[in-house]
This record gives sequence, C-alpha cells and structure tokens, in this order.
Amino acid sequence: MSTTRTGTTRTGTEKAGTEKTDDTAVALFGELFMADQLARNRISKVLPKGMELSHFSVLNHLARINDERTPAQLARSFHVTRGAMTNTLSRLAWAGHIHIRPDWEDARQKFVAISPSGRAARESAVASVVPLIAEVVQSLGADRVRALLPVLRELRIKLEEA
Repeated sequence: MSTTRTGTTRTGTEKAGTEKTDDTAVALFGELFMADQLARNRISKVLPKGMELSHFSVLNHLARINDERTPAQLARSFHVTRGAMTNTLSRLAWAGHIHIRPDWEDARQKFVAISPSGRAARESAVASVVPLIAEVVQSLGADRVRALLPVLRELRIKLEEA
C-alpha cells in the first residue's frame, strides 16, 4: 500500500493503474506539444511574407465570426494577455488588415474588425496553408482524422474549463 497526497491509501493494483494513467497522460501531452511545435513551424514557413501565425489566427477568427470584437475579448479567445493581443492588433492595423474604432458609448473601449485587405491576406494565407494540412490529413487517412476530432475537441473543452 502507498499513501497519496490526500492521505488516502492505495493498493498495489490501484498504484499500478495510476502509474499507467500517468504514463499515458505524459505521453499524450508530449505528443500534443511536439505536434503543436512542428505544425506551427511548418505553417509559419508557408504563410505569406511578413505574416506571423498570430496574425493569421486573429484574421481567421475575425473572418469566421464576421463581427467586431474588443481587444479584451480577442485576448480571452486566444488565451493570451491583453498586452500580447495589443501588440498583434497594432501590427495588423499598421498593415491595414484590421480596423480599430472607438466604442461610441464607452470611449475607454475599442472594437476590432477585419478589413477588406485583411480578408484578402487571410485568403492568401489559407491558400498557402491548405495544401500543407491537406497533405498531412491525406497521409494519416481522413477517416482516422475524423475519428480523432471528437477526442481532441473534448480535450480542448476540458482544458478550457480548468
């Protein structure tokens, strides 16, 4: 028997089961972290000149929702600090890819919307990324990827709740 952090005792069988679960968890997150790093690296290399992955992510989000968002809402959506989001938005505004306007009812707040130039930049980025990700899906098998999506979606939701 062993004692856990909470003071409860576990039998050898329970301990072995927990160790297997821990090993699985470490292996899962190790694979996720490595896949994330490799995917980001490969996608960054095919994005149009001057576009960073963070720029593409924000443009893609704004194009998909087709509505304005505040910088704070965008920061929450991407799980980044307001400062990090402000930096990304400043670069996108400088490039003419977004419009930032004041909130007419509350001057302390701003709203961000994608511009026609931003939509074009996003479309260009999508066109450069799709062949890369389609190749990966094809090599893995579309049916296997489709079967994996619900598990990944559930994992993302659980992590967002934590």
